Amino acid sequence: MTDRQPSNRQSPSHQPQSRQAPGPKRLRHRPLSPLREHLRDSFWFAPLLTCLAAVLVAGATTWLDEQLVEGAIADTGSAADLMAFTSGAKAVVSTVSSAMLTFIGVVFSISLVALQMAASQMSPRVLRLYVRSRITKATFSVCLATFLFTLLVQLGYDDTTDPTKITSVPVVSTVVAVLLVMLSLTLFVLYVQSTQRLLRVPHVIDRVTRESVGVLTTYRWMAPEAGPRLDPPPDSVTLLHAGNSGVLRDVNLARLVRAARRHDAVFHLVPRIGDFIAPGTPTVVVVGGTPPRPHRITSALNIGVDRTMHQDLSFGFRQLVDIAIRALSPAVNDPTTAVQAIDRIHQLLAMLAGYPFGELRYRDRTGTIRLVQPIPDWQCTIDLAFTEIRICGGGQPQVSRRLAAALDDLLRITPEDRRPPLLAQRTLLERAVAEHVPDPENRAFALAPDRQGIG
Repeated sequence: MTDRQPSNRQSPSHQPQSRQAPGPKRLRHRPLSPLREHLRDSFWFAPLLTCLAAVLVAGATTWLDEQLVEGAIADTGSAADLMAFTSGAKAVVSTVSSAMLTFIGVVFSISLVALQMAASQMSPRVLRLYVRSRITKATFSVCLATFLFTLLVQLGYDDTTDPTKITSVPVVSTVVAVLLVMLSLTLFVLYVQSTQRLLRVPHVIDRVTRESVGVLTTYRWMAPEAGPRLDPPPDSVTLLHAGNSGVLRDVNLARLVRAARRHDAVFHLVPRIGDFIAPGTPTVVVVGGTPPRPHRITSALNIGVDRTMHQDLSFGFRQLVDIAIRALSPAVNDPTTAVQAIDRIHQLLAMLAGYPFGELRYRDRTGTIRLVQPIPDWQCTIDLAFTEIRICGGGQPQVSRRLAAALDDLLRITPEDRRPPLLAQRTLLERAVAEHVPDPENRAFALAPDRQGIG
């Protein structure tokens, strides 16, 4: 549905224009492919693949066992030598089958405890790290595949006791089952080590920071044009969301660029990644050309119940801030953890100090701008990074001293036009400390910059 009638008039500043050589940078699809990230956020895909592989391997090993028996009968006229291996092999496979299900329960129990502890000590937002953990998925997948493989192998057992009539002896199947058990045990040790690391706050903070740096690096690799926001002309057509309510997790940029090219238009995304949208919320402003059907736009928007790091750099700040303010809560009272989060916030802001803000512009293969995506500006990023920590940590000298050091350092490295938000945060920090620390000497100590807080 639309709230304005289509118009063929276009504003000169938004009219699609092609650039001549040297060729313009076009949208590169692979780094921000939603499918890859959605599969990483799911927990069913890897176990499904390994279970299918277990079915195929079980069929292959059963066939090899049959060929082995046929070869023995053809050579000696009997498979008596192989039958001596049968009882022990069946016992091994049966034991593995029964024990592996218990083993899976232990792994699952450890995961539930780890998730509960992480949510209570850090933030529910960091639970996604456990879901995306490759070692966790690999451990579950291999254990399930081992269990399924041993079950299928037992279905192919031959109970004949006549050495001349037996058709299969589980020699190859047993060897494969033992190898799978060894792999499962190795992955279990690595899984326990990985879980212990994910329960440590510094490691979680480091993981969130590395993912945030990865998002920023990906956008730089794609090299979309960035610049100040330009409002679409008033006669543009606005398309409204026609799907389910939820958080805008990511956008299929390649699909929107192709759709805009087909309709000879420029799409201006209205919501930012991480915004909550409901039916009737404006999603795209169409400039020029003919507007597509709203459902085509909706199909390119991934709506979910929570945010992801796929295209959302602000979500990295959100997680770090949540960890910091939870550590500063009276129930936890752990300012050192808050300082560790501020360290990483400082790192990310230093990387963004010279990065252009406003909106990103993507071009099609002919060099024509087809998609304009809004991103948070510098002011919004600074407010997100410091405001809540400043309010919650005004009475903690370790936190206020680290905040002062971060702000002073950023004031030294940022361009002149980006210093006002930092200066405002510095002034507000002094006010927050003054409210909590009335003594002048203690107040001066609490505002002295220190990269370790109190070090």
